[in-house]
Amino acid sequence: MLSYRHAFHAGNHADVLKHVVLTQVLGYLLQKDSPLWYIDTHAGLGEYPLNPRPPAGQAEWLDGIARLWQEPALPAALEPYLARVRALNPDGRLRRYPGSPRLAADLLRPGDKAWLYELLGKDFEVLQARFRGQSDVRCTAADGFAALKGLLPPAPRRGLIFIDPSYEMKSDYERLLDTLADALRRFAGGCYLVWYPVVHRREAQELPSRLQALQAPRWLRAELRVRAPPAEGYGLYGSGMFVINPPWTLPGTMQEALPWLARRLALDGQASHLLLHELP
Repeated sequence: MLSYRHAFHAGNHADVLKHVVLTQVLGYLLQKDSPLWYIDTHAGLGEYPLNPRPPAGQAEWLDGIARLWQEPALPAALEPYLARVRALNPDGRLRRYPGSPRLAADLLRPGDKAWLYELLGKDFEVLQARFRGQSDVRCTAADGFAALKGLLPPAPRRGLIFIDPSYEMKSDYERLLDTLADALRRFAGGCYLVWYPVVHRREAQELPSRLQALQAPRWLRAELRVRAPPAEGYGLYGSGMFVINPPWTLPGTMQEALPWLARRLALDGQASHLLLHELP
């Protein structure tokens, strides 16, 4: 079983990939004046403390965001992402990491709206407290897969939907595919960002091809693997982002970012990346 609670893995290589893609896509969509809805189906805590002396097994951020923090020659494709992490750590010391809700909420403009869903009770309480008083951010204690139906199509007819489940249960894979198929029937023009793990599990290994089989006319798949596959077990050795209706600029951005990240975040000599897309 894979256990991918956001709080346990904040700032690791998977977060770097997913949040590079998120900031790039959101930055592009916000160039248009009309309002935008951001929908986060598995929001987590919103932001996370980074323990400078973490217990064994809880230091994933040291091999993720920490490797980029003092890098003097970042690719331009990574600058928007690092700018948001720096904004959360204005004294220059890396002590907090922004989850997807914080990244999005800090970029949205007056008139845009964020819809954040979190089912875990304690995580929801923290999330709600973090955004209390922000009228453009609505936090709801609910199953984001089920809640998405009631929000699509969004009122402004422009939306970015971020789907980042834990994949703790095998059923998450089927629910993800069913939710996406239904969402595309309701809102074919939406931009959907789906994070997925790269692990030794049949459901995970089949997921990218099943996402492509949804036959969305425009899609992009970006993967980052930081080490060789483990000999046994379900250890996370990489992850991917599948984007439906990506901006036309995203392939070029990821072509710049992925090779650099594979080198910088490598944990052994078998780190690699993959970039596929269909943009007719």
